[in-house]
Amino acid sequence: MTIHKEGHKILFLALAGLFAINFGLTYLTQNTTVLNLILVFSIVIFVLILQFFRNPAKTIEINENHIIAPADGKVVVIEEVFESEYFKDKRIQISIFMSPFNVHVNRFPISGIVKFVKYYPGKFLVAWHPKSSTENERTAIVVENDRFGVLFKQIAGAVARRIRWYTKENTKAIQGNEFGFIKFGSRVDILIPLNSKIKVNLNDKTVGGKTILAEI
Repeated sequence: MTIHKEGHKILFLALAGLFAINFGLTYLTQNTTVLNLILVFSIVIFVLILQFFRNPAKTIEINENHIIAPADGKVVVIEEVFESEYFKDKRIQISIFMSPFNVHVNRFPISGIVKFVKYYPGKFLVAWHPKSSTENERTAIVVENDRFGVLFKQIAGAVARRIRWYTKENTKAIQGNEFGFIKFGSRVDILIPLNSKIKVNLNDKTVGGKTILAEI
């Protein structure tokens, strides 16, 4: 288990701020009960922030027939949609909601070549809102290989307003490798071919880089 690089600055600032608060309070009160309560509260807050940025080591089993989950979370949407951004055809959309308690690393669902990367500024509707996929701040990334392609989106929510992506067009994508990070939760959509055999159900829990969403 390591701490993701996106959390280093935030954790340092949180630690410094909490230390300053606790140190400063010693000059305002000598009540040990109050000081101990504030200390315990500070530790809880820091641990909560710390767990947001955990990055557990994973062994990824690459399989060209599998489309794997790009994120930890819960499956909240499985439906047929028309994808108008890149493929311009009907697709199966699988949406994964990431709570603040999930690992927030995002991973490539398939191997191939990154064909499309685009960032969209937008609103910050709650992640489960039906229009969050098209109106919220988000990225859209397409990976294609010799057999098929998928489009996946990092979608900001009401709390998560810090999307990070580390890939660009015409670079190689390796299934299970990290391509981005969403701070403090939100949602990832993946749009896959209609002939995919879905392997998950609504409300299933997913593990990024591990859970098989579909076979093709």
